[in-house]
Amino acid sequence: MKNALLYVNMFGFILVLGAALAEEVGDSIGKSAVVAKKESIYTFGFLMLLWSTIFLLASAFIRDNFIFSLASLPTLGIRSVLEIAQAHVSVLAVTRADRSTYGFLRILTIPLLLVVDMVLGYTIGTYQILGMGIIIAALVVLFINHGIKKEGAWLVVFTAINAVATISLYKYNISHFNSVEVEQVIVHAVLLVYFVAMALLVAKENPLQFLRKPLFFGQSVTMGAASALMSFAYLFGAASVITTVKRAAGILWALLSGNLYFQEKQFLVKMASFILIVIGLIFLAS
Repeated sequence: MKNALLYVNMFGFILVLGAALAEEVGDSIGKSAVVAKKESIYTFGFLMLLWSTIFLLASAFIRDNFIFSLASLPTLGIRSVLEIAQAHVSVLAVTRADRSTYGFLRILTIPLLLVVDMVLGYTIGTYQILGMGIIIAALVVLFINHGIKKEGAWLVVFTAINAVATISLYKYNISHFNSVEVEQVIVHAVLLVYFVAMALLVAKENPLQFLRKPLFFGQSVTMGAASALMSFAYLFGAASVITTVKRAAGILWALLSGNLYFQEKQFLVKMASFILIVIGLIFLAS
């Protein structure tokens, strides 16, 4: 029985590693294409969301899970506005910040969520406080040793802070009103309309035409695969453990792609900080 449980958990970890790798591949392709002016940030955003939205719709049909409450409209409306800001700035952050900077600073969302829980009156254990301290210490080490570049960093910090609000609203809506698929499909639909409109009106390009090109089709599919793999990963392990592995894997792949593909510097300092962050995440999940 223990061996079977171990294999199940290991399969979940493999799915998370695959999902994080697929997301990194999609982000790296998008970053390179935007920098080379082969696509706009709006087309990048559209391609990033397209297949994950299709996956969510398919999941809703398969599970017959169409639950929507009109009472969710106020919080759903606020979340949609914040998600537009989150998606827009996230695309900017991906294209302007170093991959390792993006991976490291995005981790700030987790301790910030714990701070919100503390403010709301939830009990936070000693391990969680220690974990937050270790993560903050790792980021301080990076700043001191110039492991984090300023270019694009503030964009990543915005997404980390804004994610606290969007995640909190998402958790509230699926806990009280809507099914996961319906909540996400509505928000994704809003984002897709935004990116298509901006691509047509501002960048003067049709995002759908990019799907005819193998590179951009591959970019879109890998991002959709990342979403699908992560969804299935939660079936094979505790949510806290899967989330911890996801965050750690995201930093690892961003660190490696930044060093190998984008020739970013300070690899040893970043790797040491990565190890500290993994330790901090383990404490947070305890």
